[in-house]
Amino acid sequence: MQEQHKRWLLLADGTLFEGYGFGADKTVVGETVFATGMTGYQETLTDPSYYGQIVTQTFPLVGNYGINSFDFESDRCYLSGYIVREWCEIPSNFRSEKTLDAFLKEQGIVGLCGIDTRRLTRIIRESGVMNGVLTDQKPEPDYWLPKLGRFTIQNAVRSVTCDMPHITKAEPEHFRVTLMDYGYKHNIERELVKRGCTVTVLPATATEAEILATMPDGIMLSNGPGNPAENTEAIETLRALRAHRIPTFGICLGHQLLALANGAVTEKLKYGHRGGNQPVIDLRLDRTFVTSQNHGYAVVNNSIPPEVGEVSHKNANDGTCEGVRYHGVPAFTVQFHPEACGGPQDTAYLFDEFLALMTKEGDC
Repeated sequence: MQEQHKRWLLLADGTLFEGYGFGADKTVVGETVFATGMTGYQETLTDPSYYGQIVTQTFPLVGNYGINSFDFESDRCYLSGYIVREWCEIPSNFRSEKTLDAFLKEQGIVGLCGIDTRRLTRIIRESGVMNGVLTDQKPEPDYWLPKLGRFTIQNAVRSVTCDMPHITKAEPEHFRVTLMDYGYKHNIERELVKRGCTVTVLPATATEAEILATMPDGIMLSNGPGNPAENTEAIETLRALRAHRIPTFGICLGHQLLALANGAVTEKLKYGHRGGNQPVIDLRLDRTFVTSQNHGYAVVNNSIPPEVGEVSHKNANDGTCEGVRYHGVPAFTVQFHPEACGGPQDTAYLFDEFLALMTKEGDC
């Protein structure tokens, strides 16, 4: 049994949790959110969309199948802190390479365990996401609360996007897809490659000319962290690309950015959608799918100009926009993750729709 030391979480509303520390030893401030996935904690830990956040797992036991290097969604952890009810010290899985604690230490991520995660989740559900601090010294509210009130996540996309372009070739190659890296999950690339798409990954800062220079059959807009409206340069680039009629498929942040480029508005949700059990209605198919999601913002339903596009998917719980199909240009986007891994893969058909769209435009 690992020797435990005390660690505290102080929320911006003054609520204090006392638990035990694991992972790295340091003080961090972040936006406290919760995720409802029963599995897939490795994918959560390595999802760049969690940049700047302290993630709470609602499932009570995390780490039971350990950590392996094959299931990562990026090259490292981008979240600020990790909270669980209990972490498993002796994982059991033939693919396991290390424990959750060892991985967090290696990545420099602060962990907190032994608190009532149900109570913390209820607070976030009722009051909304709020900033918090994880620290090994019992926090003084008079010192920390003003700091928590001022904290915001800044330069999120620029902090997670790649520095240089890179190419993953498909054999055989049927299409060339340019993937805009706003904080992409590797499984987006894998899903495209296995369908015969050679993928060129470009940084979020790529210009219209740089994107066109890759001569893409299609453009994939990835997921990513932060407030979508802050990415003004990326939004302008997507607005300029509209005239070139290149088939486009957007996921999560990519969905939001394309909507903003087409005159829509985004809003921050009270506590967001994070986990692998979000029901989404495909309005065209009149079917409900269980989806994996991780986002704190949404496109406002009635803000999409009717001549530009229409809502294609809605969240069955709260009615928020989960997808848009555009008029006059070959483009569609979704708020959820059809490439989900781990998580439900019921909506992977959308990648096939993207290929069909590229085929149709190529035949024109």
